[in-house]
Amino acid sequence: MEDRYNFTEVEKKWQEYWNKNNYFKSYVDSKKPKYYVLEMFPYPSGEPHMGHVKNYVIGDVVARYKHSQGYNILHPMGWDAFGLPAENAAIKNKIHPLIWTKNNIQKMKNTLTNMSISYDWDREIATCDPDYYKWTQWIFLQLYKKGLAYKKKAVVNWCPSCNVVLANEQVIDGKCWRCETEVVKKELSQWFFKITEYAQRLLDDIECLEEWPEKVLTMQRNWIGRSEGARIEFPIKGSDKTISVFTTRPDTLYGATYFLLSPEHPLVEEIIKDSPYKDEVQSFKKKVSKESAIDRVSGVLEKRGCFTGKYVINPLNDEAIPIWVANYILMDYGTGAVMAVPAHDQRDFEFAKKYNLPIRIVIQPKDKKVTSDT
Repeated sequence: MEDRYNFTEVEKKWQEYWNKNNYFKSYVDSKKPKYYVLEMFPYPSGEPHMGHVKNYVIGDVVARYKHSQGYNILHPMGWDAFGLPAENAAIKNKIHPLIWTKNNIQKMKNTLTNMSISYDWDREIATCDPDYYKWTQWIFLQLYKKGLAYKKKAVVNWCPSCNVVLANEQVIDGKCWRCETEVVKKELSQWFFKITEYAQRLLDDIECLEEWPEKVLTMQRNWIGRSEGARIEFPIKGSDKTISVFTTRPDTLYGATYFLLSPEHPLVEEIIKDSPYKDEVQSFKKKVSKESAIDRVSGVLEKRGCFTGKYVINPLNDEAIPIWVANYILMDYGTGAVMAVPAHDQRDFEFAKKYNLPIRIVIQPKDKKVTSDT
């Protein structure tokens, strides 16, 4: 008996056994319960590293565990190989993007194969292969024909190093998750899918995600953004412009005592251009840009704001109410503007208490008396 574990010999033995018996191959078998495992496809724009090992070993453990329980497992692997990350890496290394990408795919596949990750390699795909992306193009065309894909300008997170748009979740402490370059806001023409056509179905399905963290569910609900209510225009004092808000509680309009804008709202810069609070607002915007959208709406972060020095007019009573910029207002939810009714909204109440803003009660519940302190 050997004193040391001969991992090379043992690994080779079991790899040959698994391959010979197609142990990881997925079959259509209606007699077994189905289980799908996907760790998400990697970007083949560089060398494999320990981050990949950690991610795919976790998925492998789940797949093998479910396999041992008698499930029919579908555990595929593929390569998210299209887009600017691959192009930028190819430019940096002075090589054609296709050659660079294919070489990296082979390196990573060799690594994962040597690790004996339980993939069904017969189902391997690469998004840069014409046989794959012709179907994504076909799907897009069907959506476009049905009016579900459209183009408009929008403010996006832009990485000036990667030259790519980033999702909110890809901005960490105000920097690109990939290269750590400072992210900037930029208005670009973008393609959108009309998710609102399916908002209620998406919201209904969220209720099935029992084990998801509440802060993630909150962000998903905000992203879906389905609400029933009214759109109200607030004139900016001393200007011929108005700011639109969407509210589910137009009956509380009389109780609006201040007005909130998302730091990303396109009117913020125009509002503060001649304001004595300009520097403070810009500094505040920079700080908020380093906070994730999930944390901003989930209650993890303290609610903070900055007065702009300007006012809007409440269209119901002609009262001038102050415009603030607040970190818990997101540009991609509603109109990016909120009429704050602190007596009837918990977040607005906390904000009003912190900054000593007026609280006006509009509706008294039948079962108890509400005061500005409660």
